[in-house]
Amino acid sequence: MSEIKQQLRKQIRERIMCMSEEERARWSGQISGRLYELNEWQHAHTIGITISVDEEVSTYEMIERAWQEGKRVAAPKCDRLSRTMTFREIRSWDDLEKVYMNLREPIPARTKEISADEIELLIMPGIAFTEKGDRLGYGGGYYDRFLPHYSGHTIALAYSAQLVPSIPMDEHDKRVQKIVTESQVYSSL
Repeated sequence: MSEIKQQLRKQIRERIMCMSEEERARWSGQISGRLYELNEWQHAHTIGITISVDEEVSTYEMIERAWQEGKRVAAPKCDRLSRTMTFREIRSWDDLEKVYMNLREPIPARTKEISADEIELLIMPGIAFTEKGDRLGYGGGYYDRFLPHYSGHTIALAYSAQLVPSIPMDEHDKRVQKIVTESQVYSSL
C-alpha cells in the first residue's frame, strides 16, 4: 500500500507543478474566501494551522486574517525523533524559524505550547483528498499521531486538482471533516 501512496503523491505533485504561480495565487485567495465564510472559522478563537511551503495552498493570508480578527494562531512544531508534534502560539512572523526541508516552525524559546483541547479549528495539510474526507499526507504520520488527542473541527485546504476518486487508507489514517477548494466545500459530516 505504501508504494501506491508514493505513486499518488508523485502524481498529485506533478499536477500541482503544472499550475502557474498566478493560478495558485488566485485559487489560494478563493480558498481563503470560502474558509472565512465557514462557521468553524467564524466561531474559532484558537486555530491550529501549518505554515505553507512551496506550491501548497498559501496559509499566510489566513494567518494574517486570524491575527486581525483577534484569534490565537498555533503552528505545529515537529519532533523528528519521536515523529510527534505539538502546537505553539505564534503572534508574529518573527516567532518562526526555518527548519529541515525549508519548513517554518515556531521558535520554542519565543512561543508557548497550546494543548490540543484549546484548538477549536485545525487546518490540516495534505497532498491528496477524496470528496468524503479521506486524506493522504506527506508521509510523516505527524497528524495521524496527533488526531487521536484532538476533538475539534478539522478542515483541509486543497486545489481541485488534489481531489482523487479514492485513497488507500490504513487503519490509523484519519478523515478530515471538510475540504475547502477554490470551487466548493466538501463535507464528510
